[in-house]
Amino acid sequence: MSAAVQHDELQRLARLDACALSDALDKLGLPGCVTGLAPLTGPRKIHGRVHTLRLVAKDAPRPAASGPPRHLGAEAIARCAAGEIIVVEQRTGIDAGSWGGILSLGAKLKGVAGVIADGPVRDVDEARELGFPIYARGTTARTARNRIVEFGTDVPVSIGDVVVEPGDLVLADGSACVFLKAAEASRILDAAEEIAAREAAMQKALLAGEAIGDVMGASYEHMLRR
Repeated sequence: MSAAVQHDELQRLARLDACALSDALDKLGLPGCVTGLAPLTGPRKIHGRVHTLRLVAKDAPRPAASGPPRHLGAEAIARCAAGEIIVVEQRTGIDAGSWGGILSLGAKLKGVAGVIADGPVRDVDEARELGFPIYARGTTARTARNRIVEFGTDVPVSIGDVVVEPGDLVLADGSACVFLKAAEASRILDAAEEIAAREAAMQKALLAGEAIGDVMGASYEHMLRR
């Protein structure tokens, strides 16, 4: 995929919201919408291309490490270009932070657009002061040290019931986090733009004085037909 196409997809994604994208996924019969990951540092929509980070319990099997030890998440930050998003799987059931304050500062300085974590994060107040967006399953004050470790960076991760891979697209807002497979992004965006345009027309009709029953009855229930 050319850089121009990738840039165009990001611009199109920025103009949408999670609900339009979720509806598009429903229309196309695709997975991708994950709920329950709350915006912990304020209501701010983020979107971008994904780098992934998978965390496991310290005693879990994992690939052999090479080179000097690195703090979990450091490699993900190093790989990010400005505007990209780090997506973290921490589904061990262990109450330990999958992200923290020093990582938030490092990511902010690198231009990372935000972090989405299926698991608890800590140092949320620091991230809020930095203006660094974090979406997560919950919060904790407990350190990852001696509890969880990095399995790998830019490997497939499970977020909710969705498998996310490096290079996928994501948009997160106050409603949900929606992931778009890189290979499917164009047709998902096409469908979402059509849905958003139809909803905009419905809003215009309401503002023009049409009855809500007429507006929604004529269009809304059939918007997702395949």
